[in-house]
Amino acid sequence: MLEAQAHQQIKSLLRREESSWPHHLTLSRLVGRSLRRRDTTLVQLPPSSGERWWLGLLVPLCLAPNAGALVLTAQQRRRLLRLEIPRLRKQGLRLPCWQGSTAPKGNQLWLLSVAELIDAHRQEQLGERQLLIPEMDQLSVRMREQLSIRIENHHWDELRHACPHAESALLELHDRMSRQLFTRATRTDACMRMEGAASQSLRDLLRLMDDCPSPWRDIVQIDPSQWAEWAELDHKLLHWSWNLAPLEPLDLVGDLLQSHPSLMLSSNGDNGRLELEFRQAAIRPDVRASLRERELNEPLPLYAPRRQPLPNTKIYSKHLLEESRRLILGQAGLTIILINDQQLRLQLTSSLAAEFGRRVVEATTAPDSNGVVTCDWNWWLVHQCELPEPDQIIVGLLPIASLDNPLTAARVERLKQQGEDWFRDLLLPEALCLIPSAIAPLRRSGGRLAVLDGRLRGRSWGDEVLQRLEPWIPLQRLLPN
Repeated sequence: MLEAQAHQQIKSLLRREESSWPHHLTLSRLVGRSLRRRDTTLVQLPPSSGERWWLGLLVPLCLAPNAGALVLTAQQRRRLLRLEIPRLRKQGLRLPCWQGSTAPKGNQLWLLSVAELIDAHRQEQLGERQLLIPEMDQLSVRMREQLSIRIENHHWDELRHACPHAESALLELHDRMSRQLFTRATRTDACMRMEGAASQSLRDLLRLMDDCPSPWRDIVQIDPSQWAEWAELDHKLLHWSWNLAPLEPLDLVGDLLQSHPSLMLSSNGDNGRLELEFRQAAIRPDVRASLRERELNEPLPLYAPRRQPLPNTKIYSKHLLEESRRLILGQAGLTIILINDQQLRLQLTSSLAAEFGRRVVEATTAPDSNGVVTCDWNWWLVHQCELPEPDQIIVGLLPIASLDNPLTAARVERLKQQGEDWFRDLLLPEALCLIPSAIAPLRRSGGRLAVLDGRLRGRSWGDEVLQRLEPWIPLQRLLPN
């Protein structure tokens, strides 16, 4: 059996290598079982796993390389080719890999980016291969990035040159859309949702043109009800760019995961957002497995006073500054402050820098040993492996997406039309899925977490956030270190 052979290979390999991760053998058996049975399996990894899943995934593939198509980011592909494959080769294991837009004809593992995965599916080149997706919770976001369309000024010029007979109509439409956008803008360099008849008039005109250059032909083919459209304004140059992104990418390529067996790894496999995506795309995993780590059972010291002001109150920025100052005083290690609101984050960074000097920086991977790094949640999730483990994390704002974001607003509007609970089905699950990975370094370092967002205690859904933080112990007052 494939899983038994993989199990023995990993046991032999681990005798020669030191590894503190306890799930290599379990993961290898799950991967081997899924490859042998060709089922759809979802494995939830601990949030603190990092990329320690490589060994458990690759060893079974060494025994059956032609069984799968491995979906990787560019960074993961470099790690596979430069680090993991040479590491396996030293232990006598071979993993032939194929890179390219066409399917391999030999006994090789096919390496695909998300863009290549979409193209291979549309061209029906995947055949009987099983899809291997190491970061399933990020697949929808990455698909949206690849499917998105962006129209700049030079694209308008290319369209006019390609279709000179429609030049006057195109100029008139562009001028009308520009006036509407800049008139409606409430602040400089705003992002505005594309509304009104002008964009539909442009689509109607494009359908009358015989040969539109890319990306205009893509705009003609999309269903506007399944896409979000917004403009990014540049008031200095009076230019704007037109952005289009699918609301739910898995809906557009939903049969991709339905028609192929899949092995999906996720550090947030039990979150509501992934479950909503599965339900919308009719994806039903045959096997679900959850791996846990001992370090996650250590209680996390949590400072979250009751009766804190809400973020939409006038006194909130003052409260945030005063509490952050108290939390930073006396700290000998690294402090991370998480705020997605850029204006509030810059204001706080400036005020703290006036008091603590150069140790306060924004989104920097080389802070002082007692530095204070302010950043948004996504930046921290991407770069936390490049920073030392923090002594404390201060949550200035919980990562609830703002409806000022045109894409978020369009997704919410769609759920409203479907009669869904858009906050508990979309915004809250997307926020909750970020929390375990964001605070995982604290559990390893024994640091503390401070939540200064009054909604944690002032809203009924705050209990769900506290449940996601479990286990934790309350800090009633701040004591000097």
